[in-house]
Amino acid sequence: MKQIIIILLVVIVGIMGYNLYKKYHRFNPPNFEYPVSEAVDANHPDKELLLNYYQAVEAVNGYVITQWSANELDVRNPEDDNAQTLAAVSEYSKKLGYVKYFESQLLKPKEEKTVIKKDASKVENRKKLIQKLFYANSQANGLQIGDRGALVYEIQRLLVQKGDSIVHDGIFSTETFNAIYAFEEQNGLFADGILDAITLDYLLN
Repeated sequence: MKQIIIILLVVIVGIMGYNLYKKYHRFNPPNFEYPVSEAVDANHPDKELLLNYYQAVEAVNGYVITQWSANELDVRNPEDDNAQTLAAVSEYSKKLGYVKYFESQLLKPKEEKTVIKKDASKVENRKKLIQKLFYANSQANGLQIGDRGALVYEIQRLLVQKGDSIVHDGIFSTETFNAIYAFEEQNGLFADGILDAITLDYLLN
């Protein structure tokens, strides 16, 4: 009698263990988690992009679990090719695509810094060329209304960058003269509407 009871207990324990295993297996597909990349900086300056990345990772992992537990479908390695499976795999691919996109954006800060440095270098080179053009022109300190050329064009561009709304055409008009005069006044310079070395230095900075 004891042996029968022991056998029954073993069978019951076995059945319970199997059911627990099936339940665990149903809600825990093997290696389902897409891991957050270790290369992603958790202190990335673009917090919104970082949040989008984490949310996308959670979405793709949640989708894998849902399809596994509800339909016993591993969307990463499907065994069937029926319409339901293909639709699920397509949706998984979209979600994974978002993860990959955000991940690629988060891994680009060094490239962006390089671009910024290149842009800054271009600006500095342009400033040097304007100064060279200014000092190479014997008439530079005496630009008169009606004069035209590259130097006038660059001075107008600088004035526009400072907030003026003059015509940017390379012609030293009364409007350009008045803009230089006003700029000198606003910056505490000797206001005479003449482009001299001091006024140029202020414009370049």
